[in-house]
Formats: sequence, structure tokens, C-alpha cells
Amino acid sequence: MSRRGELDAIVVGAGAVGGAIALALARDGFEVALIEAREPKPWRAEDDVDLRVVALAPDARDLLHDLGVWTSIASARIGPYRRMRVWDALAPGELAFDAADRGEAALGWIVENKLIQHVLWSALVPDREDQKAAIPGRTFHKNSTLRVYCPAEIAEIDNGVNAVTATLTDGTRLRAKLLVAAEGAESSVRAKLGIAFEGGDYDQRAVVAHVATERAHEGTAWQRFQPGGPLAFLPLADGRCSIVWSLPDAEAARILALDDAAFRAELGCAFDFRLGAVTASTPRAAFPLRLRLAEKYVAGRCLLAGDAAHVVHPLAGQGMNLGFRDARALHATLRAARERGSDIGATHVLRRYERERRSENTLAAQGLDAIERAFGSAFMPLAVARGAGLAAANAIAPLRQALADTAAGRH
Repeated sequence: MSRRGELDAIVVGAGAVGGAIALALARDGFEVALIEAREPKPWRAEDDVDLRVVALAPDARDLLHDLGVWTSIASARIGPYRRMRVWDALAPGELAFDAADRGEAALGWIVENKLIQHVLWSALVPDREDQKAAIPGRTFHKNSTLRVYCPAEIAEIDNGVNAVTATLTDGTRLRAKLLVAAEGAESSVRAKLGIAFEGGDYDQRAVVAHVATERAHEGTAWQRFQPGGPLAFLPLADGRCSIVWSLPDAEAARILALDDAAFRAELGCAFDFRLGAVTASTPRAAFPLRLRLAEKYVAGRCLLAGDAAHVVHPLAGQGMNLGFRDARALHATLRAARERGSDIGATHVLRRYERERRSENTLAAQGLDAIERAFGSAFMPLAVARGAGLAAANAIAPLRQALADTAAGRH
């Protein structure tokens, strides 16, 4: 256990990844402080489905189940998908996955980011007034292993040899064996640590909306590769689809400016009318697409996780899944170190996490980048080769299964 007044870990950021890390560590008996700049907006069943959704892989579902929150998520609103279809706009050939091939109920689940964060926050900060300090405008939750400070931000970090000390903007000082930065791509902690975030912009934006179609989505995740970027139709629980349409910046601006009827017509054409006409659509939004990789994950007793460490192209919906794999790997690394009697913030312990996660995340990011560039080209010989490659992968069962296992987080 920690010396008196010293925590095991400080986790910065209560989004999906930071919340999962804090909850996993606290439930395993580690003494944790969670720092969050603003309380998440509550998810409500009567609200429309949030535009930001994620395709959770089976290993991500398993992590949330282990944390005791999956039942709450599944009983609220999720869209399981049992099949996946991938094809190229410029050449014949299609790659198809089906959960039935493995005797499983689903390949994955389409879930609102907001719902995941809401359920994790509710588990971290139970709605019990006797567990909250009476500080107007601020949540301070404490039980035997967890403290939550919100709204709160870190002003200074003293990355010492034997401990790390974080000073909050209100002067509160927290001392711990290690600090985890998981507050997203614009991580202020990463900046304070001087860790470079390398990569580039795709000069694309992902246009997102929810749409109704003439035919049912069939519990299938659909993705069509086109010159300029992929288009995904993801099945929602209410029968609609969530679309993620990656487009060059200028084309995205044009699509955003269309009236609803023109948008639905262009979207249906881009999707090859696989589900018939697009009959209704919500207001659209867009976000820029970037590739970012931290040059390292560890600095002294501080480390990075989730989007603070890596930002990838959304074409395979792997961003949050990679972050949840960071969370699971970190928890396992720290638990093993504790069982050996090691200092959980020692360099050799944190390097073990870094070696495992930085390797996989870099391979995933570069692989997605290569796929996006190859499938985004209109060069016809390359398009023909792409179509043949999809057809070959679909025809070779072991290869098709290996691709499905990688997406599911099975290694």
C-alpha cells in the first residue's frame, strides 16, 4: 500500500479511457485520484442518439463487463452488428464477415461515446450525497480507494525520482507513484511533459449524421471505399444508420452546405443505394481527421494512454478500442508489479506498458493510414488490385478470420 498521504496513481481525464483506467485501478485496491476539467453531460434515453458513436470490439465489451458497467450500457441503447460488408467503388470484389462463422452473437456494438462516458462517470461518482463534499460547483467524491476532483486542472507537475506531485490550479497538491495522462488528443499534461505529438493532417473531415433508409440495415456494418475517403453505414438500435463519410476538406464543406434532400440523394448515390434510398437525415456535423503518435509514452513517473498517446483514422472504428486496450494493459502491468512487490511507478514497470502498447498502436495507426491511402486512390490499376485483394481475402477463410480477429482484439 502507499505511504501515508501518497496515492498509487493520479489519472487525468475522465473520458472513456481515463474513466476505465481509474475504475479498474480503484476496484483493484489501488489508491487513485481522478482529475477532470468538467463534469460530463448526462446521457438521457429521451435524447436523440448522439452523433459521435464508436464500434466497440468484443475485447472492449469484455473490459467494460469486467468493470461492471456493460449491463448498464447494453440495457440503455446499443446497436449490435452481426455482419460486416466492405467493398470498393471502382472495382468488383467484396469482403464479408459474419459472427455466425464463429458461433458468436455479434461482431461488435455501435454505442454512443456519450453513453459510455456517462455510465463510467456514474460508477466513479455514485449519486450519494453523503459521499460528496459540499463544495458549490464542484464534485469531490471519495471512498476508500478513489478521489474525484471536478472541475479541476493541473497547473504544475513535479516529476520526481520517488514520486510525482501534481499541483491543481486551486493549489491542491497530490502526490502519487505515477500519473496517467488520458485527457485526449489536446492533452495539456503531454505538453507539460514535453512529449512531441508527431504526425499529420489528412486534409479530410468526417461528415457524420444519422439516417433512415428504404431497407433495413440487417444488423450489418457497411463500408464502401471511394476516391477521397471511405463511407460507413453503422447500424443503430432504432433501425437507422449512423454514417461516417470521410471527404477532402472542400468536398466536406460542400456536402455540409447541401439542403437535406440534396444531401440524401448524394449520400444514397455514394453508398450505391445498398439499402435503397436515404429517406430521412438528422442535422450533419464534421470533425477533422488526423494521424498523431506520441514519440514516447513514458516520461519519468508519467505516462500516456488513449488519444493523448495516439489518434488514428476512423475508417475501422479502432480509436476507442485501442484506448481500451491501453487501459487493460496498464491495469495488468501495475497489478503484476504490485504482486512482485515492485514500485508501480518505476521506470522498468512503465516501460513494459510502453513497449506493449506503443508497438501495437503504431502498427494499427500506420496500417490504417496505408489502407486509407491505397483505397483512396482513383488510379485504376490500383483499384483493380484492391478489388482482387478484397475478393481473395474473402475467399481465403483463414485470412478472413485473421482480419476479423485483429479487429476484435484477439491476438
